[in-house]
Amino acid sequence: MTETTASIVTEQPETAQPQSRGLRFLHNAGWTLIYLGVFTLGFVAHQLFVTSWFAQQNQPELAAERVEQWESTEITEVVVVPRPQDGSGSDGGVDDAATGSDGDEVTEPLVLKVESPPEMGAAFALIRIPKLERLQDGWNVVEGVRTADLRNGAGHMPDTALPGQPGNAVISGHRTTWGQPFHELDALDPGDRIEVETALGTHIYAVREIRVVKPTDVWVADPREGGWLTLTTCHPKFSARERLVIAAELVFGPNADVIEVMS
Repeated sequence: MTETTASIVTEQPETAQPQSRGLRFLHNAGWTLIYLGVFTLGFVAHQLFVTSWFAQQNQPELAAERVEQWESTEITEVVVVPRPQDGSGSDGGVDDAATGSDGDEVTEPLVLKVESPPEMGAAFALIRIPKLERLQDGWNVVEGVRTADLRNGAGHMPDTALPGQPGNAVISGHRTTWGQPFHELDALDPGDRIEVETALGTHIYAVREIRVVKPTDVWVADPREGGWLTLTTCHPKFSARERLVIAAELVFGPNADVIEVMS
């Protein structure tokens, strides 16, 4: 019987060829782009969601601070001399007597209520806009428009009038981060109602002007005759290229009648 012997061939493993410099570069670049993408998504999520969560959590504390501020706010009364109906005599304004230039009584003087200004960073007001779901229950307003101020709430610009006072009260707020209090501000139309509550009471404004301006157009914060509220925020959403500005006129509140006479 013939026995066939099978030959066993052992294959030697191939030696791995080292990657070329080009392949190594593409490999490292790919992972770098992945890391950058994850970092970018994390940063965007932090800006849009995490900061807003923190701002929402701060609202109860700010509300308590605001109520405490109201209790300590000093309110003074200033006599206002109405302008004569015939256009003669005094131009109207603040004085301690209600007499015309000839010494005769013009009319019964009115009283302007003035509240003491809040400290920088302190919560002192609540802004409500019934038309906007986000602001139907109100958002706290702090004094100041620094970065730290706007992280807590909408910020009142120092050196502008306080809400409910003669002049132009300017309030700024974020649109896409830190609570996004002014996210839907572009949905307002002329005639829409804006309420601002301070230690004096509730001041009601009606929207009169809606405009988009450049960040350098600081004239929107200039004083105005009468009682005005100006709201500013970034425009368009997710960009700081321009500013959306809402100007509203005081139509009702503790000082509305007096300011109308003064203007």
